[in-house]
Amino acid sequence: MASSRGATDGHEDQTSLTEKIRNWGTSSLPPAIHGILITALHARPLQPLPLLMAPALLFGSYVSLAGFPTDAAGITCAWSGIYTLLALRRKQRLRNKFTVRGGVRAGAITLGLANSVAGGFAYTTGDRKRDELERQERGRWGN
Repeated sequence: MASSRGATDGHEDQTSLTEKIRNWGTSSLPPAIHGILITALHARPLQPLPLLMAPALLFGSYVSLAGFPTDAAGITCAWSGIYTLLALRRKQRLRNKFTVRGGVRAGAITLGLANSVAGGFAYTTGDRKRDELERQERGRWGN
C-alpha cells in the first residue's frame, strides 16, 4: 500500500542535500521574503543604504520567474551576502536583541546567509543551456 506522500513501489521520493540547496538558490521566494524583511527593518526610520538592497533582491526574484534561475541565483547570492556582511557590522544593544525588531533582524541576517550560500552554490553549479531549454519548453514569452 502506497503512502499518501506520493511514494511508488515502496520507495519514497527523496531529494539529496545538493538538490535542496540548488532548489533554494534558484527559487524566487527567498529573495522576495528577504527584500520584505529588509524593507520592514529599514523603512522606518529611513536608512537609505540598506533599503537600496530590497529592490535588487526583488529584481533577482523577477529574473528567476522570467526563466533565468542560474543568473537569479548569482544576483541573490551577491546582494544577500552584502546585506548580511553590512548587518553583522552594526552593533546591537543587549536590550534590543530580544524585541520583535531584533527577531526580524535575526531572521533577515539568517535568511541572507542562507540565500548567499544556496545562491552561490546554484550559480556555480548552474547550467544556462538547460535554463534556455526549459524557457523554450514553457513558451511563456511567445518563443
